[in-house]
Amino acid sequence: MLPPPALEFDELDLRILEQLQRDCSLSNQALAQRVHASPPTCLRRVRRLIEGGVIERQVAILNPASVGAGLTAIIEITLDTQAVEHLDDFEAHLIADPAIAQCYRVSSGPDFILVAQLADMAAYQALARRAFTSDARVRNVRSFFATARGKFDTRCAIS
Repeated sequence: MLPPPALEFDELDLRILEQLQRDCSLSNQALAQRVHASPPTCLRRVRRLIEGGVIERQVAILNPASVGAGLTAIIEITLDTQAVEHLDDFEAHLIADPAIAQCYRVSSGPDFILVAQLADMAAYQALARRAFTSDARVRNVRSFFATARGKFDTRCAIS
């Protein structure tokens, strides 16, 4: 998938993006007040940012423990072969699993880094069976379990 063409941002765009990254539930009126713009201007700018692919989606971020997903696993996976079709196929298999919150293809080390949100260790073991250990292409799996979360942020630094 190709990245969207880069849009030019002015100071108003940057203020809008900063506010929406903090709280996307703001009404257009409240957003306009916070960024010191008129509501119609603000609405046009937000639409442009959505249509330009800058704003991918607007979501609610849940507290994992409050919905029964209190175990965070960070998982490194290395495959036997790095042929593009094998990587693509394996990635499609991974991202279809609802327990996997994030999937990154990385270089210089493992092939994939995953972040999974799970109920407990039994749920991790079930994920490992269905997603990694039953796949003959997997050469190595290393898992780390979060003991505390020092920071979690979905915002992108914008310059």
